[in-house]
Amino acid sequence: MLIKQAEDLKYSDVTPKRVYMDRRKFLADAGMVGGALLAGRGIWNLISPSQSVLANAKLNVASKSPFSTSEKQNTYQQVSTYNNYYEFGTNKDQPAKTSGNFKTSPWTVSVEGECAKPQKLSMDDILKMAPLEERIYRHRCVEGWSIVVPWIGFSLSTLIKLAQPNPNAKFVAFQTYYDPAQMPLGSRSGLQLPYVEGLRMDEAMHPLTMITVGMYGETLPNQDGAPVRVTIPWKYGFKSIKSIVKVKFVKDMPPTTWNISAPDEYGFYSNVNPEVDHPRWSQAKERRLGEFGTRPTIKFNGYGDQVASLYNGMDLKKNF
Repeated sequence: MLIKQAEDLKYSDVTPKRVYMDRRKFLADAGMVGGALLAGRGIWNLISPSQSVLANAKLNVASKSPFSTSEKQNTYQQVSTYNNYYEFGTNKDQPAKTSGNFKTSPWTVSVEGECAKPQKLSMDDILKMAPLEERIYRHRCVEGWSIVVPWIGFSLSTLIKLAQPNPNAKFVAFQTYYDPAQMPLGSRSGLQLPYVEGLRMDEAMHPLTMITVGMYGETLPNQDGAPVRVTIPWKYGFKSIKSIVKVKFVKDMPPTTWNISAPDEYGFYSNVNPEVDHPRWSQAKERRLGEFGTRPTIKFNGYGDQVASLYNGMDLKKNF
């Protein structure tokens, strides 16, 4: 079996973990794993594809970020089977079941708009931008549940600086991939797709805002936003847009999917704030995934020391 080293690895070489595990399960069920070498090269390649590296090989993580929380992490199983990804279904368990065949390679992210260096980035380009860090972030979803995840990536500011936005660039708009053929449940979501999101430029440049390419030492599973997403730990989870294909620098506040869908419920900023209730439920408490009890919601999800200054002078109840 050929296992490529990090310096030889291209994103297109990665075999999704689910595909790998499904191959192993198929052969084990057929009683073939033990005799695969005897059965010939074709069956052996089902177990161990010679031109790829398994997604559960460790990514080349340079360091652990000082931004990481010391809180207990949720398990990979919890994080990868309880997801909001409406293109793959509106129930939390659906994305893990329906996204297995989503094609994430080749992949291109278009960087455009008010910048000096618009460009098209492949996943290999993105992976070469900066050393990868592990960042253990708390996340709080608007529905009231929270998770702690070890993400892998680097600050979004790295990409922004390479694009050299001009003074007209006040906001950054993001767009996710959408293909009805691969995402047939998206038409039942009730949302206007493709999914779009946005940040004010200073929010996007903040070192906590992260371009994310993996979690738990592996590349991202499809249901968690493969192959590249943004993670923003002080905002509600829907701001952390998945499967990005466009980053655009714009003059005006861009439209965002949930604000379009329900503007009285989902504001542009969507900072975690126990003082601002959702119209249909309180945001004062949260439940950590995998736990029975609740805990108090912390303003800015506990990242206030780092980000509160971004909102000096703003009424965060009006600008929710």
